[in-house]
Amino acid sequence: MPERYKTVFKGGEGEIIEKKSRFIATVRPVEKEEEALAFIEEMRKKYWDASHNCYVYSVGPNREYTRCSDDGEPSGTAGRPMLDVILGEELYNTAVVVTRYFGGTLLGTGGLVRAYSKAVQEGLNNSCIIEKIHGISLQVTTDYTGIGKIQYIAGEKKLPVLDAQYTDRVELTLLVPSADQRETEKAITEGTNGRASLKKLKDVFFAQAEGEILVFDK
Repeated sequence: MPERYKTVFKGGEGEIIEKKSRFIATVRPVEKEEEALAFIEEMRKKYWDASHNCYVYSVGPNREYTRCSDDGEPSGTAGRPMLDVILGEELYNTAVVVTRYFGGTLLGTGGLVRAYSKAVQEGLNNSCIIEKIHGISLQVTTDYTGIGKIQYIAGEKKLPVLDAQYTDRVELTLLVPSADQRETEKAITEGTNGRASLKKLKDVFFAQAEGEILVFDK
């Protein structure tokens, strides 16, 4: 995956009405193409009586699995506009199904493009979108004279503190973006006059959502 990328943490649902036609967008995070296909089938069964169940998904670190479908709408009026929204928002590992219940009035090509695009955006507005950042969990151990400087550096660089242990020494676990690792380690070493020991625990992706720190393996 890229060093930083946006994805859906919690999917949501949005609905719009255009000339009495209902457009219901359902958003779902997916890690594999199989998950996306299962989600699409789930929506088809749920909305079995709908006029159309159009979909889009983009999965993989390089968007290897990216597909969209008009599901019977005029070519290029549903799936591709939906994909344009996903790509425009720079979202990875995301699937969206827009269900349409026909209201009796034709919308025309431009109207359909706008409706499907707007429905996807509405679904995303009701979802929790996060930015995952590739980095490391860094264990920093120091004496009490060095803790103030480390906390200052963490605050200045906006590094999340994953854990803190206070015994005869202080042990902090920081989440550090890969791009900032060397600079951060240098700043801590110099700021504590070498009194801090640093240990990389593991590679992670991390994000913040709803006031919480989230840690992922990928």
